[in-house]
Amino acid sequence: MARVPRVLVTEEAKQVIDRLREEHGELMFHQSGGCCDGSSPMCYRKGQFRTGTSDLLLGEIHGCEFYMSRSQFEYWQHTQLTVDITEGRGASFSLEIPLGLRFLIRSRPFTKEEAENLEPVEA
Repeated sequence: MARVPRVLVTEEAKQVIDRLREEHGELMFHQSGGCCDGSSPMCYRKGQFRTGTSDLLLGEIHGCEFYMSRSQFEYWQHTQLTVDITEGRGASFSLEIPLGLRFLIRSRPFTKEEAENLEPVEA
């Protein structure tokens, strides 16, 4: 049985990731928590955001590593996250902001069966 991914991505968000990748090269995502746009997934050039011991690698979406702070993961660990895109400017340094778009998270709780077969989280 295949492992259940913790993070997914919509087709619309994949298109934006492709557009950003053409302009900026390899990308990564990080979701830290906190107020305002701090709880939104942020897209950076790979290596531009320095991860540390307080960050966990939850998986990969469309060729991009997806990290989350440990404190945020405490709240989200029981949910499958889906990275989506919407119109509107966020107040962040995320690469999609100049396009008049912003990434966002949609979530749903894992089923009992899914929770028993999740992809591992890496420190």
